[in-house]
Amino acid sequence: MSGGLAPLLRPIIARTLRGLKTAQYWLIAQLARSVLYMLRLLPPEKALAFAERVAKRIGPLTKRHQITLDNIRKAYPEKTEAEVEALALEMWGHMARLFGEYIFIDQLFDYVPGQEKPGRVEVIGDEIFLRIREESDRPHIVFTAHMGNFELLPIAAAAYDLPISVLFRAPNNPYIAKYLFSTRSTHMGDMVASRTGAAFTLARVLEADGNIGALVDQKFTRGLRTTFFGRECMTSPLIGKLARQYDCDVYPARSIRLPGNRFRLELQEKLELPRNEKGVVDVAATTQLLNDVVEQWVREDPGQWMWFHKRWEIK
Repeated sequence: MSGGLAPLLRPIIARTLRGLKTAQYWLIAQLARSVLYMLRLLPPEKALAFAERVAKRIGPLTKRHQITLDNIRKAYPEKTEAEVEALALEMWGHMARLFGEYIFIDQLFDYVPGQEKPGRVEVIGDEIFLRIREESDRPHIVFTAHMGNFELLPIAAAAYDLPISVLFRAPNNPYIAKYLFSTRSTHMGDMVASRTGAAFTLARVLEADGNIGALVDQKFTRGLRTTFFGRECMTSPLIGKLARQYDCDVYPARSIRLPGNRFRLELQEKLELPRNEKGVVDVAATTQLLNDVVEQWVREDPGQWMWFHKRWEIK
């Protein structure tokens, strides 16, 4: 009898499990929205400081904390256990601020190109923003990493009237993803979700002499074998492939969190991309070059990178 019932029960069990997962996602999203609502009742400085204190207590209790510690130990084998723990706590504080800054983005981003009075946001590479904007007859690629408040970079581009289509990876939680997308699209212009067909969307932007932006420091299961902090990892070859196909300039950009709820946004000069003997962009070497740039950034500000990613996981 059990053998006969099994085929009938499987779809019921599957639907039940999906329903439970959906309920879990909904509850987590409601909790996150409640936290953001409470933070919104406070002035930005107090709200973000409070979020940082809480995260430094809760972060070490999560499963991701062990991943964080393991990644830091392997990236910095010379660090003591106390230094590893301190760096992990710094990261959790940074992550809390990033989460809380979504609701204060209008107050935090006060940069106006050409202004003399300094504000919370300073920009290095002002002339590069203007150059890319003026080169409207050719495509450009800007890449960054999960550093500082990386969400401010496309907002800065918008401040320069520089149109850019940003590739982003939505969270697994669909309710949180919907909230983040609505928040991002309000301030950041054209958003391209990282899913099937995204590469074609970005290609069409470049084909029309547009500009795209992308994060390049996440694991990509079907990517190329590269190294990061001396360890093998899988990295998406998308930027290298697009640069080869459209022979466009590739610019590094990063965000650095400064004391006092301030930020430095830096658009760096275009990279000299590796090429083969025929003068065509070498995709594998370019992908590794992007990793090397990001590694340099992380080494300069290790507490501002998301160490809880399974960056080095290879399946």
